Amino acid sequence: MAVPKSERLLNLLIMLLVSRHYVPKQRIRAILYADQGDDAFERMFDRDKEELRSIGVPIEVGSLDAYFDDEPGYRIRPDELSLPEITLEPDEAAVIGLATKVWEHARLAEATSDAVAKLTAAGLRPDVSALELVEPRLSADEPSFDAFWDATRDRAPLVFSYRRSGEAAATPRHLQPWGVVRYAGRWYAVGLDTDRGEERLFRLSRVVGDVLREGEPGSYTVPEGVDLREIVARLAPARAREEAGVLVRAGAGASLRRHAVSVETGVTGPDDASDWDRLVLPDAGGGAADDLLSFGADVYVESPDWLRSQVVERLTASLGTTP
Repeated sequence: MAVPKSERLLNLLIMLLVSRHYVPKQRIRAILYADQGDDAFERMFDRDKEELRSIGVPIEVGSLDAYFDDEPGYRIRPDELSLPEITLEPDEAAVIGLATKVWEHARLAEATSDAVAKLTAAGLRPDVSALELVEPRLSADEPSFDAFWDATRDRAPLVFSYRRSGEAAATPRHLQPWGVVRYAGRWYAVGLDTDRGEERLFRLSRVVGDVLREGEPGSYTVPEGVDLREIVARLAPARAREEAGVLVRAGAGASLRRHAVSVETGVTGPDDASDWDRLVLPDAGGGAADDLLSFGADVYVESPDWLRSQVVERLTASLGTTP
């Protein structure tokens, strides 16, 4: 079965980004284009390289051995791919923010894991820390995410069961979804609640059971000029913020460092394998536990106690043990 173009481009980007040295052309073919003949591979590889370059990805060509005229290799230097500090208008920042969150979705995370696994199996030593430049986070989304996301794209009405906070039983709800937004660490579906005739938002973690379509694609339109994030900020319940203290291995956690209130370098960490820094993060609520778990052994939670307990509980649950 042919690999979708978007997944193939993502795999090529990841392969060249995490490789510590030039990757030989034939090794790229063996891992990513094994089902293509000679001519088809050359055409497809050339198109993929040019498409990545057209969006600003600096693919570098070089010799694998400085003393021999051997097969050319390819790589992407992380320092050339990283962006300088830029300033965005509010609407531009909202679009970038949504795109960043979509990187966390399990579909792309699966492609990322597959690419790294293939590189390792081929004998390469991938530098996975370089992945922070493109932010693929290996975290799970709400089970209902796909249904709401696809219905938003297709403009298809939905019916689902929803349990509100403090209520024991779920009730059926009917929604024309306008979009899916991540706000304060949680995913929300925003749209027209046709039972009430009003704009509403629904927290995906409170959706119970299957989400079903009850109309044809394209059966409604999204109001012109609707601002999804403004709706969520207006309708979502207010939540108190609490800072979190975490230890981060030196050289890791670039996305955490960008949002940290303060960074203290060279502190004593939970092991002596590398140096550690202490970060104070502005908000420990929402999906902080899931976000921190995605960094694996590079992050150690110090405070608050309830956040540390959440992380410990989830780690021990994944191992099938008790804390």
